[in-house]
Amino acid sequence: MSHARIMTTADMGRAIRRMAHEVIERNHGVEDLVVVGLQTGGVPVAERLAETLAEIEGIHPPVGTLDVALHRDDIGLRPVVPEAVTDLTTDLDGRIVVLVDDVLFTGRTIRAALDALCDFGRPRSIQLAVMVDRGHRELPIRPDYVGKNLPTRRDEVVDVHATGVDLGVMQK
Repeated sequence: MSHARIMTTADMGRAIRRMAHEVIERNHGVEDLVVVGLQTGGVPVAERLAETLAEIEGIHPPVGTLDVALHRDDIGLRPVVPEAVTDLTTDLDGRIVVLVDDVLFTGRTIRAALDALCDFGRPRSIQLAVMVDRGHRELPIRPDYVGKNLPTRRDEVVDVHATGVDLGVMQK
């Protein structure tokens, strides 16, 4: 797979800081927030977002993780393989959940996440933060906070990792 660096570590840090300020502004602080990262790629982004919120506000919001494998709508079309453990120890009832993922593509993973979150309570609201929105939506899902809008072709692959964001093309 050939690839190109789209965002550096510093670019990602700036995007996280901007998103954190947007979250704080929209929610008038972080007191009622719970940050939930989608396994596996959304978890490190969620942790960085929560750390940045704590740096700015002085309050560290609870952070949880969510695996949506058993809530996906493509069960039967591909093997169901849980990615990692779900860890939501904070009560979600009446809270504002900031759901975090690394890449937003078709929206199907987010739909599954919305179903999965409802198993853990009834949040006051759910907001979506993504590091990269690459387009190609198949469902009416739109992020509230975006690190980078990156229009892509369907045959391209976006990889978010600790040292940046890469865009690659699948070789046939």
